[in-house]
Amino acid sequence: MLEHKLITKHIGNIDPLSIDDYVGVGGYAMFKKALGMTRLDIHDAFEASKLRGRGGAGFPVAIKLMAMAKETRKPKYVICNADEGEPGNFKDRYLMENNPHQIIEGMLIAAYATGSSHGYLYIRGEYAQSMATMQQAIEAARQAGYLGSNILNSRFDFDLEIRSGAGSYVCGEEFALLESIEGKAGRTRVKPPFPTAKGLFNQPTLINNVETLATFPVIIAMGGEAYAKIGTPTSTGTKLISLSGNVRKKGVYEVPFGVSMRKIIEELGGGVGAGRKIQMIQLGGACGPIIPEYMLDMVIDFERFEEFESKTGAGAIIVIDDRHDMFAILEQVSEFFTHESCGKCTPCREGNVHMRNVLRRFVNKTATEQDLLMLENQARVIHQTSLCGLGQTAPTAIISTLHYFRFDYLNRIEDSMQEVA
Repeated sequence: MLEHKLITKHIGNIDPLSIDDYVGVGGYAMFKKALGMTRLDIHDAFEASKLRGRGGAGFPVAIKLMAMAKETRKPKYVICNADEGEPGNFKDRYLMENNPHQIIEGMLIAAYATGSSHGYLYIRGEYAQSMATMQQAIEAARQAGYLGSNILNSRFDFDLEIRSGAGSYVCGEEFALLESIEGKAGRTRVKPPFPTAKGLFNQPTLINNVETLATFPVIIAMGGEAYAKIGTPTSTGTKLISLSGNVRKKGVYEVPFGVSMRKIIEELGGGVGAGRKIQMIQLGGACGPIIPEYMLDMVIDFERFEEFESKTGAGAIIVIDDRHDMFAILEQVSEFFTHESCGKCTPCREGNVHMRNVLRRFVNKTATEQDLLMLENQARVIHQTSLCGLGQTAPTAIISTLHYFRFDYLNRIEDSMQEVA
């Protein structure tokens, strides 16, 4: 089987709203196991696992845990970033609505390992069902004694509550998320300091993605060294893939790192429709690169993607067949970032508007060589000078197509010249 189910193995076999079902398959047992471990032992397990964040950046989890554990100021906070606003991604929603208690258990382990006393689940505003499911799970966990004061007579206190954005894409960025929880406008902060030193309410804060935290019980169960044997040496474990676009079987799939994108699309997704060919693939969502079909044999791996100036992102694979105009897609992406920019920094606020306007000329076949140079310069400036990671990745799709599909730009300019003639 191409899939390797670790964090999704119970999905479909339990009622997500039943804490008894979750406990029946070993749920919360790994939290109990963690309570019997020292915080250093827990950190060592995560360091051995080589787990990297599953939210997009791929930052080593053990470094965050140790940084938080070393902080002496109290209170400390654990935040689960469930603001899954990136178009093309839906794996966090899948986890929240199908196994909410595993996320809570992961947050409990993270909180115990770092000495944190309070947690927040920051859920995308449009995810009403996810919020309802997670709220019911939190209440059930509290009634069962897994949340609150002196949990399981361990003298460990931790409670959890839900916060929600109001549809703001930028609140998926960790500093904008912090501002939102504090009741301010969702705009990023200048860094450093980083959240583990000064995060929520200027206190030490650990922020991890839903998928990352859902992996915590798995690592406690398996042990870090066993987990590290799955995947590749630089990208261990499994990755949830949100597969969508022009494929027969859209959905969420859990695969080990090291599997090629072609296998995911063809074996799990069933390939594209009859008589159609894959024209390109967008990775990670709207902020991800667009690559040509001949690169599909590239494996899912953090280091491998970086060789191509790319990232695995949150794990979205959007398949685009030969019916679609690349420039129309890029215009939609640029329109999205124009709408979602928080407006705090000039490069993102103004630059996305200009890129959208240039792309419209490519769509309308009125573009010139000067437009091509302007688009390239604008994309690089936004990428290099925007204040936050979301602004920096807004032009990624454009930059990647300028590299891999440059002839398409030149051909469209030639078409434009013929239209004028």
